[in-house]
Amino acid sequence: MEHEAWMAIIIFITAYGLIITEKVHRTIAAMSGAALLIFFGVLSQDAAIKAIDFNTIGLLTGMMIIVSVTAQTGLFKYISIHAAQSVHGRPLALLIVFSLITAVGSAFLDNVTTVLLVVPVTLSIARELEISPTPFLMSEIFMANIGGTATMIGDPPNIMIGSAVPELSFMDFILNLAPVILIITAATLFLIAIIYRRSLRGSAEAQARIAQLNAGSAIKDKVLLTKSLLVLLLTVSGFFLHQTAHVDTATIALAGAFLLLLISGERYLEQAFAGVEWPTLFFFVGLFILVAGLAETGVIAALAKQALNLTGGQTLPTTFLVLWMSGIASSFIDNIPFVATMIPLIKDMGELGMTNLKPLWWSLALGACLGGNGLLIGASANLVVAGLSGRGGHRITFLGFMKLGIPVMLLSLIISTVYVYARYLI
Repeated sequence: MEHEAWMAIIIFITAYGLIITEKVHRTIAAMSGAALLIFFGVLSQDAAIKAIDFNTIGLLTGMMIIVSVTAQTGLFKYISIHAAQSVHGRPLALLIVFSLITAVGSAFLDNVTTVLLVVPVTLSIARELEISPTPFLMSEIFMANIGGTATMIGDPPNIMIGSAVPELSFMDFILNLAPVILIITAATLFLIAIIYRRSLRGSAEAQARIAQLNAGSAIKDKVLLTKSLLVLLLTVSGFFLHQTAHVDTATIALAGAFLLLLISGERYLEQAFAGVEWPTLFFFVGLFILVAGLAETGVIAALAKQALNLTGGQTLPTTFLVLWMSGIASSFIDNIPFVATMIPLIKDMGELGMTNLKPLWWSLALGACLGGNGLLIGASANLVVAGLSGRGGHRITFLGFMKLGIPVMLLSLIISTVYVYARYLI
């Protein structure tokens, strides 16, 4: 293995070690590792900049601005009160309702956009009920990644697979992935309900107070609310149409953000930018560059090829290997470069004589998307929720997330294994 590859591995492992132990803030660890890759010549500055997924950064920034401005209208407090009253303040019922909203939203929107809209409501509900928001936030993270797996537009790996394999249509993704996602959703919610059953108990006094609240009084600025909802509707509509219009989601989100600032006035500008999670965005920048170090030096490709060589090209073991390798790898590294590496490898297997590649494509989609639930750094939605939660005074630690994330990921992969075998391999 070349010197640059070993250097990339050492820097990657060191940075991840610091992130896991939390001795250093994850943003500092990731950006320091990225800087070392450039300093030691593993990546040039141009290559590092090209490795940054500015579509993800732009999408996050735009939606954070929209949510920050919208929050000033009181909309999220209104929704939280109305939702809490509809289920009589029962925490477990609220957790299920918001988890399902997150799952469905993530299937048809970007999962990061969905959690940016749902998390402020969740934090407000938890304050009203005087309970910890952590069970709600953890469930929403899992549901964002699980729900996003169900459609071609729900998660970047599915978009990449759909683009690379023209014979797989939008409906093919729904028909092949949605059934197992429904099962995984039910199983995950059951597991979360068991684990957090003691935490999901609101006091009778808090429930009585919620029953007496006037949801309508939470709206502070009806004019700004109208403008925010209009822009949000236009932005979400743009996400649905972005493939047809050939416009990236970042462009749509940023256009929506600055349209809202334009029509609402510059007095909201500073508050809007204060609402952007800058540490989270820079963590993504560092993470993209760290993974690029492994990708550019051929480490990821070498590992994937070596793993696939073990199966001898047989459909059943290759399918299961792709599923589990994708799931485990996507817990540790961003699933976008991993999927980008796997797509040509699977195509090559078709050229070498493997006639039925569909089980491999569905296994890649399931593993790459569901694997993001394993660790805090496994998916964009995880980090965004952790950032918002930390700002609200409720830190989600790496190890704390892992204790629940690993079981959820393993449960999802086991169910997926049974499903893929029963549907495609018998």
